[in-house]
Amino acid sequence: MKIEVLDNPEQELIDYLNKKIADYNWERWEVNERLPLAIQIKNDNDEVIAGAAARSFGDWLLLDTLWVSEALRGQDVGSQILKEVEQAGKNRGCKKCLLDTLNFQAKPFYEKHGYQVQWIQKGYPKTGCKYFMVKQL
Repeated sequence: MKIEVLDNPEQELIDYLNKKIADYNWERWEVNERLPLAIQIKNDNDEVIAGAAARSFGDWLLLDTLWVSEALRGQDVGSQILKEVEQAGKNRGCKKCLLDTLNFQAKPFYEKHGYQVQWIQKGYPKTGCKYFMVKQL
């Protein structure tokens, strides 16, 4: 047996390790599906200018990303996207939504839409923090 510390590992190794732990988890979890979900808004040039990426599994919708281009911010586009992704989650049987946001991102936005902080990771990555937020759908 040989232990190596790799400062610049190949993506192939990272993918392999992620797959191994995912395989282990799926064999033991009470749910066996994790379905991707996305929303996009495109401009006339067919460029994505806003959207969201999420995953549903069991009773949960995991909101990974919600992004709105600078030009559209302040026009209620983010609220519309959030409403749509939440409804899509409900349509899949999700009862709760989990997300995380950094201290300089969108905590007040999510609070305005009914999300509550469940846990704060302080000192992330050094002096900031990450908020883990949940909402009952």
